[in-house]
Amino acid sequence: MNKIRKASLILLSLTTSAALLQACGANSNDGNTGTTNTNVSKGAISKDAFPIVDKPLTLKMMSQDVGVADWNKMPVMQEMEKITGIHMEYQNSPVDSFATKKNLVFASGDLPDVFYAAELTSAEQVTYGTQGVLLPLEKYIDGGYAPNIKKIFDEYPDIRKSYTTPDGHIYSLPNIDLSAVWYRGPMWYNGKFLKALNAEEPKTTEELYSYLKRVKEEDPNGNGKQDEIPLTSVKLDDLRMYFLGFWGIYNEVYYADKEGKVHYSPQEEGYKGYLTFLNRLWKEELLDHETFSQTDDQKTAKGKNNQVALFNNWFPYFMLGGEPSGDNPLMTPVKSEIAGSPVYGKHPGLSTNGTFAITSSNPSPEASMRWVDYLYGYDGATLFAQGPENMLWKYKNKDTHEKEWLPLEAGQDREELRGTLTPNYGIPAPGMGSAELTKGLRSEFDSWLDQQNAEKLTPIAKSPFPYVYLTNDQQTEATALLADLGTYVTQMEAKFVTGQEPLSNWDKYVAQLKKMGSDKIVELYQSAYDSWNK
Repeated sequence: MNKIRKASLILLSLTTSAALLQACGANSNDGNTGTTNTNVSKGAISKDAFPIVDKPLTLKMMSQDVGVADWNKMPVMQEMEKITGIHMEYQNSPVDSFATKKNLVFASGDLPDVFYAAELTSAEQVTYGTQGVLLPLEKYIDGGYAPNIKKIFDEYPDIRKSYTTPDGHIYSLPNIDLSAVWYRGPMWYNGKFLKALNAEEPKTTEELYSYLKRVKEEDPNGNGKQDEIPLTSVKLDDLRMYFLGFWGIYNEVYYADKEGKVHYSPQEEGYKGYLTFLNRLWKEELLDHETFSQTDDQKTAKGKNNQVALFNNWFPYFMLGGEPSGDNPLMTPVKSEIAGSPVYGKHPGLSTNGTFAITSSNPSPEASMRWVDYLYGYDGATLFAQGPENMLWKYKNKDTHEKEWLPLEAGQDREELRGTLTPNYGIPAPGMGSAELTKGLRSEFDSWLDQQNAEKLTPIAKSPFPYVYLTNDQQTEATALLADLGTYVTQMEAKFVTGQEPLSNWDKYVAQLKKMGSDKIVELYQSAYDSWNK
């Protein structure tokens, strides 16, 4: 199974947030409020009990699908129908073609009743919300149909305002995990190389340079050949964000610093420092010269061959092989000449795009809101994260939520088997993450990762930018500017790093960025940030 898909599920289901759980409630009635039922034309919709409806209700759901199993046969969705009384008809598309299918659906007007794991962009939310295609959700949230979501919004008002558009409405829901740390897969050291060289982890960019140079010259894999690759990458996309933090930059495009000032990263002095360092590594063959031509599989093959000292991947054993262990340490971000470095751009705790929305075609928005609200409480989040009890896991103590894994048959992979039970596999689904969901299920490796994060990343971490909305006109302008700027920046990054463009032309490069509208990007997002921050 594709490791990126596994990684996204690990992020959604294995990260922890005890405070969030407290906000969501962990009681047997899943945090509902005890208000009375409200009658609608389709029958009564219960605000405080299950099933949700007193008459059969069928809704059309559109989602993206990794293709592991038929959703009609998934135990989670079958269980959900028993619990809620709502039958779903699925209009799913493969992950790779979902964005195209979604655009066609919006253009045709042949809408599903709900979008699930739809990655609705801020532009789509604003555009189709203001057109009436997507329904405002706040009246159902505040009206008693989403008690779990309401508790989260009340406890964490920043989440509510992050999903409120400029017209004052909420058109989609996020996935919420306030304890999430990794924004992208982090950097790892090959522990065997550190041990062979009797080296400590570098603390500064100069120490990092010296260590990578030793890797090249001192044969840490012990095969008598100078075949070691100190640092490898695929087009710098995998290391860029992590490395930019060494020069005080929280994100690779734009970010707000601790004082709330917005920056366009590729024109910052710290970005110049990043380019200068990588150019130095390139010139001395400390950065893989196949960086701009190799595939991820080719990069991974070098790791499996024990050639690579420093690399990006979701977990180190994905790159180096073997079993999960604490032998290959998470890279400690290193300090540069930039004051205040290093920093780490952490995950904001919210999905960056909307995961759930209700359309104008929906015959019962109230029932749909109750349905999705179940995923934001302990019982529903557990069901969708791990599957039904007694399939992959069982309770050791239901009162304390402590669980244990059930044994697998020979040759079975727990993650791939989980993908046949629940739709929340490799897609950004609505719901919440909490420590209670995986209580008793976490391995020694998981605990080691928590410790590495706590020691190395959390103390210097900050979310790069809140989830904000621009107006339609602003979004159109920003999208066009960022597309042109992104193409130019990517081209120039490769040229600067490989020496095709001398760094003496930095000022000329910055002038071109400004000419292409980089200062306008800062202006647009500074305004949006200031509005969000009020």
